[in-house]
Amino acid sequence: MMLLKPSFIAADRLYGVVGVACSPRIGCFKDAQRVGRPTLGAWVTYALGTQNRNLPGYVVLADPKGFQVDGIKNWSSGWLPAIYQGTPLRSEGSPLFDLDPPERLKRKPTLRQAQLELLTALNERHRRELPHLTELEARIANFELGANIRETVVAAMDTAQESIETHRLYGTDQKETAAYGARCLMARRLLERGVRFVSVFNDLIMGDPWDTHFQHNARIQVVAKNVDRPCAALISDLKRRGMLDDTLVIWAGEFGRLPVAQGKDGRDHNRHAFTILLAGGGVKAGLTYGRTDDFGYKIQENLLSINNLQATILHLLGLDHEELTYRYSGRDESLTDAEVTKAQVVDELLAT
Repeated sequence: MMLLKPSFIAADRLYGVVGVACSPRIGCFKDAQRVGRPTLGAWVTYALGTQNRNLPGYVVLADPKGFQVDGIKNWSSGWLPAIYQGTPLRSEGSPLFDLDPPERLKRKPTLRQAQLELLTALNERHRRELPHLTELEARIANFELGANIRETVVAAMDTAQESIETHRLYGTDQKETAAYGARCLMARRLLERGVRFVSVFNDLIMGDPWDTHFQHNARIQVVAKNVDRPCAALISDLKRRGMLDDTLVIWAGEFGRLPVAQGKDGRDHNRHAFTILLAGGGVKAGLTYGRTDDFGYKIQENLLSINNLQATILHLLGLDHEELTYRYSGRDESLTDAEVTKAQVVDELLAT
């Protein structure tokens, strides 16, 4: 799930963008490779920045047991400056790695100081010899941010401050929903504090949870229980706090499943039709857009291309998808590449 904080309402509510149970790499240009391109979160952060300099502009909440397929590529900044990539925060234990030095170094301040001086010298040499590489600068900036804002980050992720009723709403007291519900609750807390874009990945269930090449029916039931209650809780919680109008919730993946069996009991990928849920952020409420054939194989009515969806998402955030560009490899690149894809905003999805 992705949570986005638009910039046209005052408080991203303006809250933000939240992406739930999804890959932020939603979709691709028709017949074009996407590996190595910036993710949606990176584009939004590049365009809108952050509302709280004490927190990252783009946060990723993944299963603490590990990353899903493609790992950090799911929140990569591609060829945008690395400062716009997602910052993973841990939902269990310390939110950021290495906020505190090991105990053995605390007992040896002289050794610690020598290490820091050596690291500073190596970083300076890197800057001089490889000034065109931005990854190190981004990492240094994030580490400095983490050192300076430790208390802010810890407070933002501390769901113990929430009421028992709120925890029950998100299902943190139930085995099937505890971990994912906690991440959805953390996402709301991050948005309240000015984080622009939050991606929430659901739990790892037998590997990539939605990629049901085997045991489709049984696995889908487990995954649905994992995400259904927390996702509904997040939307209702945003609404009751007056945040939903200014927060765009995107529940999405990259493809659907075919309506025929794969092997004994699996389903293969279906790139011709799949479902995405949008809520809040200026989206028309109660709308079902698009219809497949009776088998759920292919779109028959109101086909919504990924490029048009991306153009509409940017529009909801107050951005023109044709104007949001970055010069790379001799041309002005953009999220939708409208010159090639003919992407346009879909007015039927807008509340007004």
